[in-house]
Amino acid sequence: MSAYFDYIANSAAELKTLNRGRTLYTNNKGKWGGGPGWTGVPFKHPSSFDSLALDPTHKNKIIRDLDRFRQGKEFHSRVGRPWKRGYLLYGPPGTGKSSLVAAIANYMKYNVYDLELTKVTDNSELRTLLIQTTNKSMIVIEDIDCSLDLSNRLSKPPKLDGGNMDDEEKSGSRVTLSGILNFTDGLWSCCGEERIIIFTTNHKDRLDPALLRPGRMDMRIYLSFCTFPAFKCLAFNYLQIEDHPLFSAVEERMSGGAEMTPAEISEILIEHLDDSLKALNAVISALNGKEPSAIPNSLERQEAVEERISTSHIHEEEGVRFRGRGVGQKGPEVLELSNGY
Repeated sequence: MSAYFDYIANSAAELKTLNRGRTLYTNNKGKWGGGPGWTGVPFKHPSSFDSLALDPTHKNKIIRDLDRFRQGKEFHSRVGRPWKRGYLLYGPPGTGKSSLVAAIANYMKYNVYDLELTKVTDNSELRTLLIQTTNKSMIVIEDIDCSLDLSNRLSKPPKLDGGNMDDEEKSGSRVTLSGILNFTDGLWSCCGEERIIIFTTNHKDRLDPALLRPGRMDMRIYLSFCTFPAFKCLAFNYLQIEDHPLFSAVEERMSGGAEMTPAEISEILIEHLDDSLKALNAVISALNGKEPSAIPNSLERQEAVEERISTSHIHEEEGVRFRGRGVGQKGPEVLELSNGY
């Protein structure tokens, strides 16, 4: 009977979590000059994995990882790991990083704590905010490379005679890289259970390697320019069509290297919601102007191409980077998993 009552209590807690209204929190200094705290509003973002313009291979990998994490209480207890998971979403602006964050929150039925680092005074305040978060929640730090100077320490010249104050010191913020590392993977990071920490950035290469290691960022997801499977999802969402004779022309141009973000394509489709033919012709016309020859062959672009590995033929082995170039694809993507499981 004791075990049965435990099962009832656990099931009731799970049902309460699933049925509760979700909340989006942001950090502030508290009312009337009080200490640091969170202010919440109802979270009603409509994004879901069904509507997300993301390659199906990516979707399936992320969903499987989330399901395994949700059921991982005994596993984490057995191996002595805090019950948390770290995600890094990176890629060009407009590729759906914020939408993916919302889709994960809706799928997991978690509250979201949107942490604004520029409002945090020091590392002590950062820890205070951490312990105020609840179990079964997501902590999101968007555009982390823009919030604080967390760039690669090895690439910085040494300061002589103390040097000048960093920009964060000038603005009054004393949150350090060490504070962020302890926040994500230190002793204070285990003050709660079943938490997901998500960082987003447009420039992964600017982050210090210590932020990217497994245990802090367990899953790194590159959100690339729109692929043809993602375009088909957009076409169905906006135009309610699953197939069209012009799809082959769109696929040919995307396979040939034309690069547009899902946000750019969405804007075109919105302009022609009532005429699918005009919408697809407008997309094809825009893709014609995005051929590789029309894009400057800059050093930044070359580095971005080197970062992306296609997931068209992802291997199922765990604990390694899943690599494999898709046929006719120029804009490869990367999906990395650590060996945490």
